Amino acid sequence: MSDAASVEVPSVTEWTMEMLDAADLRPAPPPGAPMEFSRARVPSADVSRALYAAVGAPVCWTDRFPWTHADWRAWVGRPELATWIAMAEGTVAGFFEIEAQPGGDTEIHLVGLTPAFVGRGYGGHLVEQCVRRAWRRGRAWARDTGPATRVWLRTSTLDHPNAMANYRRRGFKVAAERTFAKTVPDPRAAPWPLPRDPRTAARPTEEELIQ
Repeated sequence: MSDAASVEVPSVTEWTMEMLDAADLRPAPPPGAPMEFSRARVPSADVSRALYAAVGAPVCWTDRFPWTHADWRAWVGRPELATWIAMAEGTVAGFFEIEAQPGGDTEIHLVGLTPAFVGRGYGGHLVEQCVRRAWRRGRAWARDTGPATRVWLRTSTLDHPNAMANYRRRGFKVAAERTFAKTVPDPRAAPWPLPRDPRTAARPTEEELIQ
């Protein structure tokens, strides 16, 4: 883990939110530009870590800061976990990560936009598409795990200020609430150092570059 300064937030409220029927999902207004969604069929620790940092740093996603590269590989390589990447206007606009759990529980671990797309009307559509895919668990992804019977997620006062309202508008209801103190590392830090110093790496010669 990095040496980032940590601050104790004395009062963090966390909500568990759930949806018990696919019919409860309420569509969001379409965004100004089309969004395309692709499931990552080749698990990549590097891509997932980059998305986690890009989307999560502004809203204090720090729980995975201690993870090593091996931790990330083990996490994303499981057949019950699926990640979708959202594209809009020719670039990565966001992503979501969903897990098929025993008994039909389907958890949305992560869902969010990259900073350039926040506040532009993309968030509701992103959550809607995420939930639609969560309800298709066992067919479109995580095959042979059985159908989803409950889609759920966690959000907190450390999340984006509009997150809670967005989830409610899509049809989620609060199932549980707790308040606790939490130590939060500085999310601006880079918790995954490069394996070597690129400043001292051997550079190709001019002749090699021409070839």
